[in-house]
Amino acid sequence: MSSPSSSPKKKKKVVLRSSDGVSFEVEEEAAILSQTIKDGMMDGWEEGGLPLPTINSKTLALVIDYCKKHAHDSEGLEAWDADFVNVDRDTLFDIILAANFLNIEDLMYLTCKKAADMIKGKPPAEILKFFNISNSLSPEEEEEVTKENWWAFE
Repeated sequence: MSSPSSSPKKKKKVVLRSSDGVSFEVEEEAAILSQTIKDGMMDGWEEGGLPLPTINSKTLALVIDYCKKHAHDSEGLEAWDADFVNVDRDTLFDIILAANFLNIEDLMYLTCKKAADMIKGKPPAEILKFFNISNSLSPEEEEEVTKENWWAFE
């Protein structure tokens, strides 16, 4: 017969709700990697969990996977992280926005580094296209900006 002190401790869980209404039950240990969630836990939540109005379920599921991995494992994270950010541009941007909203510093660093690596060494026109920005500079103005900021294109 086991005593109460020898029984496994039940892990506290939190419920997160995506912008599209999907609820995720997450262990508190993983959820509090987000400073936003950690702060929200102190303020009290709406019935049914903490609403995350800017994060869709697909992105939230990825962020939760990241948090679970980083809350529970300390080995092999570098390779896991490299695989984690091996996603298409739009998904990467969604994760960056979620990491920013949730204030998950390590995830923000990881995803922004991946975006930077993806544009490294590209000419300005390709960088604009990558970020879906229209170029309002004339060819002469673009050349001048490139000359003034030569260091960014090495």
